[in-house]
Amino acid sequence: MTDSEDNNVVMVTREELPMHCPRPNASLWDGHPRVFIPLEDSGEASCSYCGTKFRLVDSESSQ
Repeated sequence: MTDSEDNNVVMVTREELPMHCPRPNASLWDGHPRVFIPLEDSGEASCSYCGTKFRLVDSESSQ
């Protein structure tokens, strides 16, 4: 999982699913309740609390 150039977009691989926000390595990991991010169908979704966008990518090499 990596952050893209736009720090509000997090690239996620299928191996990292299910994804949740806040992420364990986030500086404010307890900033809001844990929310699972549904990426499987649309490939992109946002956290309803903080607005962080998550994007599903095919693999680590596609970043």
